[in-house]
Amino acid sequence: MDDPVRRMAFSRRALLLGAGMAGTGVLLAGRMAWLAVFEGESYQLRAQENRVQDRLIPPRRGWIVDRHGKPIAMNRPDYRLELRPAEVENLDATLVAIRAVLEIDVAEDARIREDLRSQPSFMPVVVRQNLSWREFSACNVRLATLPGVTPVQSFSRFYPEADHFAHLVGYVGAPTPEQYREEKTPLLIYPGFRIGKDGIERFADRQLRGTAGSSRVEITARGELVRELGTNADKPGDTLKLTIDRDLQDYAARRLGDNSASVIVMDIVTGDVLCMVSMPAYDPNIFSRRVPAKLWNALQKDDHTPLLNKSAMGLYPPGSTFKMVTTLAALEAGIDPADTVGCSGKYRLGNNTWHCHARRGHGGVNMHRALPLSCDTYFYAMGRRVGIDAIAAMARRLGLGQEYPLPLPGQADGIVPDKAWKQRRYGPDPKKGDWREGETLNASIGQGYIITNPLQLAVMTARLASGREVMPRLIADGPAADFPSLGIPDWHLDLVRQGMVDVINAGYGTARAARSPIGDVLFAGKTGTAQVRRISAAERKRGVIRNEALPWKQRDHALFVAFAPADAPRYACSVIIEHGIAGGRYAAPIARDVLSFLFEPQRALAVLPPIEAEAARLRALRLQNEAAASIASETKAMMPSWLKLDIKPPEFEIADADAPQPPREPE
Repeated sequence: MDDPVRRMAFSRRALLLGAGMAGTGVLLAGRMAWLAVFEGESYQLRAQENRVQDRLIPPRRGWIVDRHGKPIAMNRPDYRLELRPAEVENLDATLVAIRAVLEIDVAEDARIREDLRSQPSFMPVVVRQNLSWREFSACNVRLATLPGVTPVQSFSRFYPEADHFAHLVGYVGAPTPEQYREEKTPLLIYPGFRIGKDGIERFADRQLRGTAGSSRVEITARGELVRELGTNADKPGDTLKLTIDRDLQDYAARRLGDNSASVIVMDIVTGDVLCMVSMPAYDPNIFSRRVPAKLWNALQKDDHTPLLNKSAMGLYPPGSTFKMVTTLAALEAGIDPADTVGCSGKYRLGNNTWHCHARRGHGGVNMHRALPLSCDTYFYAMGRRVGIDAIAAMARRLGLGQEYPLPLPGQADGIVPDKAWKQRRYGPDPKKGDWREGETLNASIGQGYIITNPLQLAVMTARLASGREVMPRLIADGPAADFPSLGIPDWHLDLVRQGMVDVINAGYGTARAARSPIGDVLFAGKTGTAQVRRISAAERKRGVIRNEALPWKQRDHALFVAFAPADAPRYACSVIIEHGIAGGRYAAPIARDVLSFLFEPQRALAVLPPIEAEAARLRALRLQNEAAASIASETKAMMPSWLKLDIKPPEFEIADADAPQPPREPE
């Protein structure tokens, strides 16, 4: 029915609806125009970011090379699998897919999830590193289309000589959160990026680190790579050249065998440190990754202290290697070298007796014979005449008791005692703080309070041989310094040098085992045996226990210092063997062979096979004893508490106890 009223109402509603639709259309058109014209560039950039990504390229770490350019620390390819959190759609499904290609244990799974929670979403997380080529290829084929999963070829630090340079070069490791907060650079949380943690790696970290690069890549919505749009290449770190001779260092480490020891060799003219070995050590290639807890505990418990850099941080009484200091102090005090001291094997001071290493004494000894004989009685007498302050002053002139400007953290400066030092150490109480004459006797033969490290002994020897204030250096950064004179008269130094020549080459010297095997090269040196336990009067009366019969930790340290050639000194050397029994018998032959390597390498290399075979045998026996002790301990722990049995592990003999032993030599 045609009702005008209804028709009019319908027309009004249609008009209102149309106006509303038109208004909405105008608003939409206006908004679209606003977005397209005024905010178009912003949204275009956001869209661009969805399909184009900037990816960080970590820099390759600079190499560390020896004086001849041979690599000591380098980089090698490192294949790993990474997760990019922002692109991962389903973490559980992703990890299931990865497990079909790579083995991931529970601990690794937990670590991956923790890294995903703690790291920024734009920073990739390492699933596995150090993949084999077979594993890396499988990841590229079977995981290539998995969102957020990327096989990556990178570089990791590699030390070709492993433990032979561990304490000197150090190692690299992952930055700590504190280091990231301090520097605020994304590079420090990039997977696989490492910084220097110890040794030269730590000292020269900024120089070796380099500058990061970046790459712009186009990807699909699923995170698949479409193409590379451009690359800003990384800048590798600088190559760092050391004064070290890699071949000499490697030889010295091998020559030490199974000893807990240090060897240092210096160039007397330039101050270059050619060799700085501390053994045993650790493999820095393992330390560059996550160190297994079992290995870390074993290294910490090892009584040979493989984590300690004995060359710069180990402290030892210098023993008779200090007697050159006492000799020079006596000469400076005006004592005539011809003055003779009668040695009966004992020296009396008040009611106390100091003993010479020669029980029956040396008879009449003057300064010319004192060093070759290493007569303790002579140096007791000279030290008492000169006094501790004069001895200490000479020791400091020769480089003892100080830290050197080297890239080695934690150098130990040792102790060169004098009267003022004791007052500072023990206070004004006369009973404790006053210096006693008996302490001068101990110091005059390198015992008592005086403590040095192997590096200081090498510097001392270099200064004795050259007469100059030689300073060691490890970084080959320009010409060597022109060292000033020590101010010691030449004839004083000549007398000491001749004494060191006689120590090795005279028929009555204490280091005949260090005689040079090279016909036209003469070695000069001084033995030292540093006592680590107190020998009581009762023990002396019934007979001093031979070192070989004592536990390892109670045996004397063996020391030796040397320079060569004797007529034109160029190289200085120090050797310390912890609890090595006697310097002349055990430390001196090592110094002889290391110095020989500088002149005739092939001759020196010929002595290694039997030494290395013996070291391997001793290591095997030690491992057997440790395993037997572990089994005995576990068995005892499993027994019920009421069963009291004393279970002792079988001990495998390291040496034949019934074999005839050579007489103990003092040096």
